[in-house]
Amino acid sequence: MILTTDFAWHDLELAEPFGISRGTTTVSENLVVRVEDDAGNRGIGGAAPADYYSPSREAITDALPDLLAAVADCDPHNRQRIARRLADAAGSPTAHPGARAAISIALADLAAKRVDLPLYRHLGLDPDRPITSSFTVGIDDTDRMAERAARAAETYPILKLKLGTDRDRAIVRAVRDRVPDATIRVDANGAWDADEAVAMSAFLDDHGVEFVEQPVPADDLAGLARVSEAGPLPVAADESCVGPGDIPRVAEAADIAVLKLTKSGGIWPVLRMCHAARACGLDVMLGCMTETNASIAAAAHLTPLADYADLDGSLLLADDTFEGIEMPGGEIDLSRVERPGTGARRVGAPSRPR
Repeated sequence: MILTTDFAWHDLELAEPFGISRGTTTVSENLVVRVEDDAGNRGIGGAAPADYYSPSREAITDALPDLLAAVADCDPHNRQRIARRLADAAGSPTAHPGARAAISIALADLAAKRVDLPLYRHLGLDPDRPITSSFTVGIDDTDRMAERAARAAETYPILKLKLGTDRDRAIVRAVRDRVPDATIRVDANGAWDADEAVAMSAFLDDHGVEFVEQPVPADDLAGLARVSEAGPLPVAADESCVGPGDIPRVAEAADIAVLKLTKSGGIWPVLRMCHAARACGLDVMLGCMTETNASIAAAAHLTPLADYADLDGSLLLADDTFEGIEMPGGEIDLSRVERPGTGARRVGAPSRPR
């Protein structure tokens, strides 16, 4: 039984202004939830609720007491009940996804610590195949993007470029010129229409881009399908793929489902989406927001279910208040993880917290 719960907001500066097609941010608002059971075991979970998917910070803060109360008597090992209780307390399976994700992660961390296992082992996942996360270069001046890409490529072999400007082709040319050997992925965050996206897909293919993410607006599934069919590159769906019910529709229009704990409401919905994506013939990419290791660490434990990873959110912060799973060069190798739970802990905390 869970005895105590609390939450706090952490406003963290980004290492660099982070630009996407919808705007630029300099601060990441992170929610952190803590839970404790009657044996003194503690769980930590986090999320960076994005305005695109979640209500205001004030609305989330107002809802959190009811959400936490809804799971106060839950067995933290019962993920299905936790997810149902949180959805009921939120008012629907899609409401307050960031808050539900933070609570879900904290309870998963607690459950795995109670049996002294890393989360991936508690979930029965196979760590045999390490996966490498991309590192994201946000929209900025063309030369600065090329310079950031060059610096990042010294450590990270896979880069993701944010596009959605009137100089997208110049950005790609400049970056590819600086990093001729890096794997490059592109994310337009829905900035193009279908005609632009098909043309850009051909251009990107000529410049050795691996795949294009969310080329058209989230609700334009017909446009997404057209880009997938007419363009040479695989297409990943992010904003078009929010909850489990979106998977069958996306499977008709894209090649890759982009899944995020904060976007979809936590571990149980994302596990369901992983399995649904496989059943529908989709590849899976685990993604994130600009968020702390209180949430990134949990997502890393799900990577045995994924084909691609974009779990660099904590790397984009100037200073993360939490430590997580080590990712040298972006590589996530769970076979090296021994710490119980998600592995998230406050910076400077004891090496084996309860």
